[in-house]
Amino acid sequence: MKKIEALIRKAKYEDVKEKLHEVGVTFFSYWDVTGIGNEKVGRVYRGVSYSTSAIDRRMLSIVVNEDFVAPAVQAIIEAGGTGNIGDGKIFILPVEEAYRIRTGEKGGETLN
Repeated sequence: MKKIEALIRKAKYEDVKEKLHEVGVTFFSYWDVTGIGNEKVGRVYRGVSYSTSAIDRRMLSIVVNEDFVAPAVQAIIEAGGTGNIGDGKIFILPVEEAYRIRTGEKGGETLN
């Protein structure tokens, strides 16, 4: 099992979600995050324009069996990319074990 953590543009979330569903990834968690990056975002506050490097993003946390890693990553890249700086990052981490709380099952079967 692997954990995929993806930081994407908030505006691309719906596209990424639909593409993940198309490849069979139907369960994941997400939350809104703010980070510092190379992209500079212009903002206007009370009529004053200023630039900031703090960027709002959406973070996806997806745990999948090994055979879903490549399709899930490709789906995120295809649906989440714009070709511009600030499209995001994807990280792949090993998952040692998973348990289903309701039944006590463990292993990759808990992801189905």
